[in-house]
Amino acid sequence: MRLLDLFCGAGGCSVGYARAGFTVQGVDILPHPDYPFFLHEADAMDVLRDWEFLSTFDVIHASPPCQAFTRAAHLRDAQGHTADTLDLLTPTLQLLRAWGGNYVIENVPGAPMANPAMMCGSAFGLDVRRHRYFDSPLLLMNSGCNHAQQGRPIGVYHRPGDDIPDGGRTARDLAEGQRAMGIDWMNWEDLKEAIPPAYTEFIGEQLLAAVAA
Repeated sequence: MRLLDLFCGAGGCSVGYARAGFTVQGVDILPHPDYPFFLHEADAMDVLRDWEFLSTFDVIHASPPCQAFTRAAHLRDAQGHTADTLDLLTPTLQLLRAWGGNYVIENVPGAPMANPAMMCGSAFGLDVRRHRYFDSPLLLMNSGCNHAQQGRPIGVYHRPGDDIPDGGRTARDLAEGQRAMGIDWMNWEDLKEAIPPAYTEFIGEQLLAAVAA
């Protein structure tokens, strides 16, 4: 089955879906030479209006920027950095619902979604927690959390080695961040925005079963 990954970045979500068994293509407005699949360099919002093209895929995944809702925005405020307030979640969700096919939309805790499934890195043996929510007209299971066994997590945020106001820390360097996320091909700028592939591998297996049924 074919899946189109909108706002794909360097491919964290895409790799997970490919591991689950999808044939994947990506869409991003920026070039990503390290993206591991075929990349359409285009504005995802324009692609969402091309229903004929969307309908050549069995599932559409979208991870629209939504800095207005992310905890990282508050962290950047606390560190004295500027936090953006861009919200592409709302128009992306409206366009996906209007199209009417199978989709998954991903975003952060606090983002306005109807009935999302929550994923946590601790459930997949990762060193990050990075709670993320995935909403779909298809029923998705939560991963749950395993914080006690995981212990103190590692953050992959603004820059390596940052102090976090509550006493935590980010990864010391790129290599530690890559290990924590289960990703070995991204630079730091892509990594800090990425979704661990373990999340979408878990979701992709559910999607394949649901679409086949």
